[in-house]
Amino acid sequence: MRRITGRYERTTVGGEAVDSFVPLPLPPSTPVLELDEKILHRLALAEVALQQLDQASDNIPSLEWYLYAFVRKEAVISSQIEGIQATLVDLLHYESETTSPPSADIQEIRSHIGALAYAREQIASPKGLPISIRLLNEVHHRLMQGVRGADKQPGEVRRSQNWIGGSRPGNARFVPPPPHLLGDLLHALESYIHADSDASPLVRAGLIHVQFETIHPYLDGNGRMGRLLVTLLLEKWQLLRSPLLYFSLHFKRHRAEYYRRLDAVRVEGDWEGWLDFFLDGVATIAEEALATARELSQTVQEDRERVLHLETISVAALRLFDALPDHPIVTAKSVMRLLGVSKPTAGRTIDLLVEAGVLVESSGRRRDRWYAYGRYLDRLRTGTE
Repeated sequence: MRRITGRYERTTVGGEAVDSFVPLPLPPSTPVLELDEKILHRLALAEVALQQLDQASDNIPSLEWYLYAFVRKEAVISSQIEGIQATLVDLLHYESETTSPPSADIQEIRSHIGALAYAREQIASPKGLPISIRLLNEVHHRLMQGVRGADKQPGEVRRSQNWIGGSRPGNARFVPPPPHLLGDLLHALESYIHADSDASPLVRAGLIHVQFETIHPYLDGNGRMGRLLVTLLLEKWQLLRSPLLYFSLHFKRHRAEYYRRLDAVRVEGDWEGWLDFFLDGVATIAEEALATARELSQTVQEDRERVLHLETISVAALRLFDALPDHPIVTAKSVMRLLGVSKPTAGRTIDLLVEAGVLVESSGRRRDRWYAYGRYLDRLRTGTE
């Protein structure tokens, strides 16, 4: 039986008749969601993978290292899906030299990081905002600050029709609901987020992501907001205590299938096909994130031994090495700031870690050189180039 997931409403946009899609409230019905053995197996694998990733946070040397790295990795990948060209190395290089204004691409990534930090603070605080339309508006306002699209009502639900693909609503690939229906649709979505349910939280997160993308409540930034919402839900429902999952990598790798699966929900009611794709992605990326965390830990441990065995080891070199996971790209100026040392001491300290094979000169310049924690960064940046 083919499932009905919504209806079309005829509206007029720019003098042109347009059929916009209005989704039914969650959960799916007529027929109800049917999780067969394949999907249940996917669900079990995804839940186990998330549990293992979450437990790993208790065993890694410094959770802050991985939060710093993985949050930035997710922000870069999510922004790249929207056409941003900057890489993780570009972001880290900018953060090592904060004196010049960021490029437009870097600012978009930094706004993403700031928006996530704000949202996590809110949902973690007893006095903060819960996951709600009000919170999402506040997050959207921060996401769009100082970036392209900042003139498109940041922090406000749209008051005009938008569309996906095509040059106008009449030839678009998909036309979301008209603005006068957004209030009721978003209220229903918020109610579903906070409703008691016997469904797996992971299944619910997958359903909510599609519903948000279908409603497309903002004039710009909906894709990044929809992916960020998954991160917040995983933390709210205690599937992960920290945002260690760079889930956007799954959407980036399988972008065509991602859009095809979204369309199949709207056109054919194929929620099950979407969940199969979504849960497979959660399991795959969680396993990769766990492997990455372990490899980064091993890299740091091995390199620490190399540094300690230097005949000319200094206290400053050890201090700099300990700072590298949070600052995997450094310059003489950034080392001066990090360690509170003079320029000659910063230079000698960098030279020691180059001698140890930890830092690699990566600028190719004679002046204003920058150095990368090579082995660490090579593993971390997978998927962000």
